[in-house]
Amino acid sequence: MIVSALSSFNIPLTLFFRASGCGTVFRRTGTGKVISGENTLVRSGRVFVEQRIAGSIVERDVMAEMRDGTMLAADVYRPASGDGPWPVLLIRQPYDKIHAETFSYAHPSSYAGRGYIVVSQDIRGRWASGGEFSPFRHEAEDGYDTVEWAAALPGSSGKVGMYGFSYGGLTQLMAASLAPPHLTCICPAFCSPHLFEGWAYNGGAFALSFNLTWALYLATGTARRKGLSGYEATLWKSIQSMHDWWHWLPLESFPLLRAHDLAPYFFEWIDHSSYDAYWQRWSIERGYPRIRVPALHIGGWYDIFRDGDLRLYEGFRTQAGSAEARENQKLVMGPWYHNPWNRILGPCDLGDAAASRMDDLQVRWFDYWLKGLENGIMEEPRVRYFMLGENAWREDASWPPARAEPVTFFLHSGGRANSLSGDGSLTCQLPGDEPPDVYVYNPRDPIPSLGGQSCCIPGITPMGPADQRMVEAINQVLVYTASPLQTPFCIAGSVSVTLFAATDVPDTDFCVKLVDVSPSGRAINLTSGILRARFRDSLEHPSLLSPGTVYDFRIDGGSTAVQIRKGHSLRLEVTSSNFPCWDRNTNSGNNPMKDTYADIRVATTQVFHDRAHPSCMVVHGWEDR
Repeated sequence: MIVSALSSFNIPLTLFFRASGCGTVFRRTGTGKVISGENTLVRSGRVFVEQRIAGSIVERDVMAEMRDGTMLAADVYRPASGDGPWPVLLIRQPYDKIHAETFSYAHPSSYAGRGYIVVSQDIRGRWASGGEFSPFRHEAEDGYDTVEWAAALPGSSGKVGMYGFSYGGLTQLMAASLAPPHLTCICPAFCSPHLFEGWAYNGGAFALSFNLTWALYLATGTARRKGLSGYEATLWKSIQSMHDWWHWLPLESFPLLRAHDLAPYFFEWIDHSSYDAYWQRWSIERGYPRIRVPALHIGGWYDIFRDGDLRLYEGFRTQAGSAEARENQKLVMGPWYHNPWNRILGPCDLGDAAASRMDDLQVRWFDYWLKGLENGIMEEPRVRYFMLGENAWREDASWPPARAEPVTFFLHSGGRANSLSGDGSLTCQLPGDEPPDVYVYNPRDPIPSLGGQSCCIPGITPMGPADQRMVEAINQVLVYTASPLQTPFCIAGSVSVTLFAATDVPDTDFCVKLVDVSPSGRAINLTSGILRARFRDSLEHPSLLSPGTVYDFRIDGGSTAVQIRKGHSLRLEVTSSNFPCWDRNTNSGNNPMKDTYADIRVATTQVFHDRAHPSCMVVHGWEDR
């Protein structure tokens, strides 16, 4: 989502230029005819700069008028040869249209060279577009209007497909929720239908590393628009030194974003810390019945939006507003984190299969739906997923695979599961009379994140697989390990943890992590989850704890697909922080993001695993003989 190095050149539209090494610039009439060999394009009284790039001719800063009069800018790439008409591929995102998410996808000229008009648009309030930027707020209406505008471009066949990644995926979903007549299919990647659960929050906890770095990045563009070039530089430096800022309290006063009022939405997210009307108005899930387009969903096992992609696929497949849409959903889940298509993730080389690019797959998808080419893509299985451990792709008719059955692992110990050196274990046998495990959680010194499902900058934010032994050495982490497997076991589906627990504070967090332990001891995280205790019954209506009372906490540990190989072991970690992947609960019962260090309370928590309180983990899988 966040581009590590970002530069652009603002060229006045009246400037004639020749781009060295990029091709020739032409003057064209409104009908597209070359005249005089000169350097500008005149259309409807406006002057455009036109540039040849690879197999395309691009018009920069083509403006589309939205229903409220706001003008949004786009770069329009056309095939350099042929007469058309051509279908349109539309990408809408906040990261500068000239980049067109080329950190994830092929350059638009590549798609144009394969017979498409490609429109890369700056969303409202970003870069060359007019209006004020506020995440999510205008994407449905602006998306609808842009689709219909793009369908009417000269040379268009009238069919529009959308693609894009992260926020570029969300813009597709929100446009599709209003059913623009000329939107034919979409290809959303790495995004979520639920902007509270699975985007800004998880289990009621604030996705700190993602939200803070993302808001800072967006603020750099706002600072530039306000003429604050010096402060823009300050923001860029702060992103590179995020480790100095994670611990700031209260988060609601975060100075880099309070200054100059660059990101008011960030503080709105903090104010709306439950699933209230602020978030509900943007629910894609509520709009499923209005969606009428086939979709190719793409996600990654280490991505922050992993479970969002799975929810989207299932929601479209079962609730979309037409039979054609419901019957024509596909899902691809790779091993990647939020900068996708890499075979190297942290300490793990996942092999050549992990490096597969999605551009060819997307072109096949669009060729079928926008050009009517019978290329066999719809005869292939609905679901394609990467099996970690095996490091190979598998296919199935459904997700989760029909052969995956629930398997329950119960927690056991003699009362000393603390750390890797403790006596915690996992078995399929119900517990007997066992003492509880006890740990202390101090928010001033939270348990650090090592890898995980976060976003968005490797090396700055916690992402991907990592050896967990440094965390597992901490006494405030409960560690439960199963015996080494005698037969490979595949997990493909959701992971859930039930904890019977009590604490001495009115609120705290429960963090769980599923780990694959090799015979050498290396412990690689697979998936994780968090529950802010006040949200144990409802994301809409939180309720505090009665200290000392035993509650039944159910923590969603997310989904994965992994082959646990022979000789490897499953491990479950339990603690109360995973920081800065999620914000730390101050344990006070207040909104933790509004607390100061003076408000922090230290929690002593008991985890029970006995006949009356069978704490357990449930995975879905099968023996892979």
